[in-house]
Amino acid sequence: MGSFEQDGNGALEALPPPPPVPPNIVPLQAEPDNSSEPIKKKVVRVPIARRGLGSKGQKIPLLTNHFKVNVTNVDGHFFHYSVSVSYEDGRPVDGKGVGRKVIDRVHDTYDTELAGKDFAYDGEKSLFTVGPLPRNKLEFTVVLEDISSNKINGNRSPGSPNENDQKRRRRPYQSKTFKVEISFAARIPMQAIANALRGQESENSQEALRVLDIILRQHAAKQGCLLVRQSFFHNDPKNFADVGGGVLGCRGFHSSFRTAQGGLSLNIDVSTTMIIQPGPVVDFLIANQNVKDPFSIDWAKAKRTLKNLRIKTNPANTEYKITGLSEKPCKEQMFSLKQRGKGDDGEFQMLEVTVYDYFVNYRHIELRYSGDLPCINVGKPKRPTFFPLELCSLVSLQRYTKALSTFQRSSLVEKSRQKPQERMKVLSDALKINNYDAEPMLRSCGISISTNFTQVEGRVLPAPRLKVGNGEDFFPRNGRWNFNNKKFVEPTKIDRWAVVNFSARCDLRGLVRDLTRIGETKGIHIEPPFDVFEESPQNRRAPPLVRVEKMFEDVQSKLPGAPQFLLCLLPDRKNSDIYGPWKRKNLADYGIVTQCMAPTRVNDQYLTNLILKINAKLGGLNSMLSVEHSPSLPFVSKVPSIIIGMDVSHGSPGQSDIPSIAAVVSSRQWPLISRYRASVRTQSPKVEMIDSLYKRVSDNEDEGIMRELLVDFYVSSGKRKPDQIIIFRDGVSESQFNQVLNIELDQIIEACKFLDEKWSPKFVVIIAQKNHHTKFFQPGSPDNVPPGTVIDNKICHPRNNDFYLCAHAGMIGTTRPTHYHVLLDEVGFSADELQELVHSLSYVYQRSTTAISVVAPICYAHLAATQVGTFMKFEDMSETSSSHGGLTSAGPVPVPQLPKLKDNVCNSMFFV
Repeated sequence: MGSFEQDGNGALEALPPPPPVPPNIVPLQAEPDNSSEPIKKKVVRVPIARRGLGSKGQKIPLLTNHFKVNVTNVDGHFFHYSVSVSYEDGRPVDGKGVGRKVIDRVHDTYDTELAGKDFAYDGEKSLFTVGPLPRNKLEFTVVLEDISSNKINGNRSPGSPNENDQKRRRRPYQSKTFKVEISFAARIPMQAIANALRGQESENSQEALRVLDIILRQHAAKQGCLLVRQSFFHNDPKNFADVGGGVLGCRGFHSSFRTAQGGLSLNIDVSTTMIIQPGPVVDFLIANQNVKDPFSIDWAKAKRTLKNLRIKTNPANTEYKITGLSEKPCKEQMFSLKQRGKGDDGEFQMLEVTVYDYFVNYRHIELRYSGDLPCINVGKPKRPTFFPLELCSLVSLQRYTKALSTFQRSSLVEKSRQKPQERMKVLSDALKINNYDAEPMLRSCGISISTNFTQVEGRVLPAPRLKVGNGEDFFPRNGRWNFNNKKFVEPTKIDRWAVVNFSARCDLRGLVRDLTRIGETKGIHIEPPFDVFEESPQNRRAPPLVRVEKMFEDVQSKLPGAPQFLLCLLPDRKNSDIYGPWKRKNLADYGIVTQCMAPTRVNDQYLTNLILKINAKLGGLNSMLSVEHSPSLPFVSKVPSIIIGMDVSHGSPGQSDIPSIAAVVSSRQWPLISRYRASVRTQSPKVEMIDSLYKRVSDNEDEGIMRELLVDFYVSSGKRKPDQIIIFRDGVSESQFNQVLNIELDQIIEACKFLDEKWSPKFVVIIAQKNHHTKFFQPGSPDNVPPGTVIDNKICHPRNNDFYLCAHAGMIGTTRPTHYHVLLDEVGFSADELQELVHSLSYVYQRSTTAISVVAPICYAHLAATQVGTFMKFEDMSETSSSHGGLTSAGPVPVPQLPKLKDNVCNSMFFV
């Protein structure tokens, strides 16, 4: 959009006349800049259609948490209107939640002018009706009394200067007048939903489904729920679970409409979000900072934590938004109080009093402990309004958006998991509680929702055969196996190594002895370690970087040359702050393979798991698929094929400027599909598309990720280029599928062409999704679905090629299937072949002796991103930053680059 657009009233801004052309110049027609693009029009790729259903495996009847929806009013139309809400003076309203109250009041007050129509309002700028309103543009004025958010917008409070008695406070200054404009924007035929069910998706069908989802949101909003996208949380303490640090897990429900082969369905699932512990502010702060009493609270930290939270104050029970804390304690913080004078003229005088004095002596409210603590400020910067801390309570259902600590996370997981049977019961109850049949908007669409779980047919694929040492083959049972009396298929030798101990309490000699014994049983010969380096006690209190430096100085002074491997003992089991600097020093500065451990509960099982990781990092293989060994995988074993896993990990929602980390792992040494290497880069915060796949820096230089891994494949696979590139991409929502197909895939193709203009490999692109809300249950059984269960019918997409796979054995809670979407397949796999490949790739994960829930290359990409992410301490940036996403007004922020790994470890499986 240029600056020469018409303004809102349709008038063109007057432009200065163009400069005169000098007499000896012939003006040229400006060419559009196509330098980088060839002139031929680019074909936009779309996801491929399903080619058929799979048939392999043993059939199994299942239930799923999709509830069938019938739509009778298919000839109707949704009408979309734009809404603008403003104050009398024309200022737009931006308070959250105000819009809904205003629109409700419009609906109640002007029923006849609106021809009795019901609204579906999204809380922002869109409103939908079934059938049209009487006119295309409507304007209304409404008055709201005591809307809590006008308090939040900083009206005077009893604690502010000019209030001194109850009478003056009862003035009706609380009512506000709002102007509402409703203007026609578009009409959406309901027929579009029926078309989508036949596989003809369109802008209209997506909009129509969005309207149905908005009706569900509004239904929940009317019941006073907290809304988080399509999840709804009731204010009911029996849904709350304390996870520590003043944070509660709050259980609610996700519900959304989905189009599927079997028709329209409502997908309902249990959902959990984090909220701030409601109640006295002081109790929250004590829990949040883990201190004993209010006098130990760090107030600078408290100020950051409390900003923008909503409180109710005693005794008036009015709601405000916290804007800050007072500079001084309650007993010292002064403000000007307006007093009626003693003289006959009744003049007002200004009196300076402390907040404490005002509340205790003027308002006669007893304060037990707030006198020496800061006050809560709910006013504007220029006109603060103070309340003593003990009169303030946090309102319920306020989201907590910061990252959880490891302990909070494990507590949340433990408290929110449910067995399949329990989850089914909760979902059936939810459907009854929600009572969607009574929702007038759904009624006017002619929508009715079944109360039964949808029945689907699944198939259980047989586990692939695995190969271990001594040429032995075996079949995993129930998605797991073990290495009892078995050797690794490719064990390594460990001859030059040492142990480093960062003050962990441990019997080191016993540990080395047991590790050596277990290594031998798996076929790994372990020489005695060169030395054991104990951290000197005076370094124990030093910062992490210093501790790592000192330890390395010690190691370097005593070892004759670089070790092949260092075993590192850390004092903390989780989140040790030495981990990141230690890994960076080893991998980026010296190229040494390292394994960290925290010796809390060390037994043979623990050490076996440790040996699995060490063997893989040093270039060994623990087990492999028999079909890799004999190479006989359909398509993949016939011609050189590379398997790629891609993932981007972002900072937590509260941290807006921590760079996102993109990791791409790739298979090497074809025909193997069990060996991988990783390439990791930073990119702008919260950007999901990987931007460094192809990075041309000159005519013959490409510094992108793809070149790096294609060259490694070529070198490690006997100088062969891959003819097939099979890409697994994680963490992408359906709205971004086209970007993966058209932006990321284009970069990958560019990188291939840059290596060799004549080379055109075939591509397969598969998205793996874990954060969806479809679950499967075995009817009448308390167990999860068996490992290897695949579903590709009924609740899958009406047109696109997708399937659900539960490759792993769900031990606790309810299994979460992985939803795979095949966006592109130029190789021509059948449904069975592709499902079998994906299933097999769940069995090549070197860190465990189980099938995992998502293909190994994607798991490895997660691990690589997480590990390399610890190389840099990004947290320092997030505390001081404003929360405005990755773009400032000046454009993208430069992103700090990650250090490069040394050549001798960059192709290893350092991330396992």
